[in-house]
Amino acid sequence: MKVIPVPVREDNYAYLLIDDVSNKAAAVDPYDVDKVREAADKAGVDIVAAITTHHHFDHSGGNKAFAAAFPDAPIYGGSTQVPAMTNLVTDKAEFTLGNINIRCLATPCHTQDSICYYATSTAGAPHPGAVFTGDTLFVAGCGRFFEGTGAEMHAALSYLATLPPQTVVYDGHEYTKGNLAFARHVDPESAAVARLEGLIKAGTIPAERTTIGDEKEWNPFMRLDSPAIQKATGGGEPGTAMTALRELKNNFRG
Repeated sequence: MKVIPVPVREDNYAYLLIDDVSNKAAAVDPYDVDKVREAADKAGVDIVAAITTHHHFDHSGGNKAFAAAFPDAPIYGGSTQVPAMTNLVTDKAEFTLGNINIRCLATPCHTQDSICYYATSTAGAPHPGAVFTGDTLFVAGCGRFFEGTGAEMHAALSYLATLPPQTVVYDGHEYTKGNLAFARHVDPESAAVARLEGLIKAGTIPAERTTIGDEKEWNPFMRLDSPAIQKATGGGEPGTAMTALRELKNNFRG
C-alpha cells in the first residue's frame, strides 16, 4: 500500500490510495481529474474508485467529471449532498480496494457528512496505515465548524485519536504554516510545536509524514486539557474550550 499526494487548486490535496499488489487505486477528493489521472498514469496504476471526504465543492467538485471519465468506478461519500455519489457510507462501514481495507469514521462538524477514511493493508509494500481526514483534522489544526459545534469537533478529534499513533494523516489542505504560527502563539513553550517548526524549516512536506501520534503532541485542538490551552481558552468543559480555541484561531493574525 502506498499514498501519492496530488496538489490541486491553490492549497487542496487530492490523493491516490494505491494497492501495490493489484496496481489498483482510489482517488481521494479528485477535484482535478486530469491531474489525478496524470499522477495515476505516472505511477502505472488504474483508478477504480473515488472517495469523498465531504460535500464542499473544493473536495467534491470533480466528482461529476470523475464519473464521466471512470463510469464503472464507485464514488463513496457520506451524504446525498456529495455529487455523483454512488455508494453511501456511514460510521464504521468498511469496503476494500484490492488488499486494502478501508473503514469509515463519521466526524460531523465541519460538515455533517464529513467522513474520514482509515486504510490498512497487510499485503504489498509495508505502510503504517493512513487516514484521510478532509477538513476535519489538519496538521496542527482543525476545520472550521461550518455545520457543527465545538463539542462535535472535540468528539471527532477524540475519535481520530483512537487510531494507532503511527497512522499517517493525509489532510485536505496545506495549512501547516498558519496552523504552526497559531500553535506557537497559544503554546509557546511546547517542545512538540518546536519540533514541527524544525521539520517545516528543514523542508519536510507535512502531507507525507505527519501521524496521529504527532498530532496528539503538537495540535492544540487535540490538547484541550493541557495547561497552556486551558489558559488560552479560559478552561471549561471540552466543548466550550474547543469553541473558544476555534474562535481564537478564526481571529488570529500571525
